Amino acid sequence: MRVYPPCCPAGPPVYALGAYRGRLRTTLLAYKEHGRRDLAGPLGSALAAALLQLPVRGSGVWLVPVPSRRVAAGRRGGQHVTLLAERAAASLAGAGVAAAVAPALRVGPGVRDSVGLAAAARQANLAGRVLPRRAGLPPAGTAVVLIDDVVTTGTTAAACAAALLRTGVDVPAIVVLAAAGCHAPS
Repeated sequence: MRVYPPCCPAGPPVYALGAYRGRLRTTLLAYKEHGRRDLAGPLGSALAAALLQLPVRGSGVWLVPVPSRRVAAGRRGGQHVTLLAERAAASLAGAGVAAAVAPALRVGPGVRDSVGLAAAARQANLAGRVLPRRAGLPPAGTAVVLIDDVVTTGTTAAACAAALLRTGVDVPAIVVLAAAGCHAPS
């Protein structure tokens, strides 16, 4: 379903598989915070199923994972969204769609955990701190979809899309597993 995060009014459309509650929330927390890496396969397959519904993939697609802060990634055993993107790319390949992961972004120093921050504080926290990884950028002119686990205000998604756009990479869509704090059309 398409969702409308408060901080993404003019950015790429954001699509979520569901709301961040109930079973989906429990599953994401188990994966993200409690080391349940066995859930990467099913969650990645769910992302792939959503990606198959989008017109942006053309003959193939590059998946750009939203990066975590270095401290958070260390605590979680690595970049958990990158693993989801890798599983989604494998599922897409199994469905006959060329897909690859482009680790094109990183979070610079000084970014703190955004949990509990209001939208304005989240924007200030990320301002100028989502940076491109030149070696990880997808080829010019290819279809790119930004991938994340949860969208709340949309601040992180907007900062990532803007960082990619500054390098000449267009992001026609953002796909996330769950939406919290967003509204869906009635």
